[in-house]
Amino acid sequence: MGDNFNSVQKAVIFDMDGVLIDSEHLWQKAEFEVFSSLGVTVTEDLAAITKAMTTKEVTEFWKSRFSWEDISLEQVEELVISRVIELIKNDNCEIKGIRNFIKKIKDQGYKIGLATNSPDKIIPVVLEKLKLTQYFDAISSSDFETNGKPHPSVYLTTCAKLDVNPMHCVAVEDSYSGMLAAKRAGMRIVAFTNGNNDTDLSIAEFVIQNFEQVDSTEISSWYSSLS
Repeated sequence: MGDNFNSVQKAVIFDMDGVLIDSEHLWQKAEFEVFSSLGVTVTEDLAAITKAMTTKEVTEFWKSRFSWEDISLEQVEELVISRVIELIKNDNCEIKGIRNFIKKIKDQGYKIGLATNSPDKIIPVVLEKLKLTQYFDAISSSDFETNGKPHPSVYLTTCAKLDVNPMHCVAVEDSYSGMLAAKRAGMRIVAFTNGNNDTDLSIAEFVIQNFEQVDSTEISSWYSSLS
C-alpha cells in the first residue's frame, strides 16, 4: 500500500477568493464604487447574482442592465481590477491558518496549484501578500479560458500544468460553483466553510471549517482511497 501510494504524484489545487483570502467584501466594494460611478443602481439582489461570475461577466451583466457611454467594457473591467488590487494590498484579508496549512501540504510532498475565476493580474498580488508564491507549482486564471467556473476548464488547465491526473488531484473550494467545476474535472473536493453554514456541500467528499485544525493525518486521508 505504502509503495503504491507514493508512486503516483498527487496535488492539491486551491481556489483563491474565499480560500486564500477573505475578499468577497472587497470585490463588492470595488464593484459598487466603479459601477455606481457609471450610473448603475447596484442593488443587493442583483449583486448576489454576480457573485460567482468572472470580472468580465460581471461587467457585461451591469452593462446589459444599465448601459453607459464613453468607456469600454475592457476599461471598466480594468477599473474594477485596479481597485480590488488596491483594497487587497491595504486590507488584512488573509484566511486564518492558510499559510501553515499550505506548508503542511508541501511538506507531505504534494504538488500545489491555484485555479481561480479572478483576473490573472490579481494572483501574484495575493500570493506575494501572503508570502506563498514559492509554494505554488502552477497557477491558472479563467482569464485564459472560454468559460469560468462552474465550467471545469480552469481546473483541467491547472492539472495539465502540474502534470497530474485530475483523479489524483484534490480541490479546496468555498463555493458550490467552484466545487461543481472541480467535480466536472474529475477531482475530489474539500469544501472550506470558514464557519459559513449556507454553502451547499452536497458534492464535497471532505469539509474543513478551520485550516488551523487540520493535521497531516487528515490531509493524507483525502488520498487514502486513490489508486
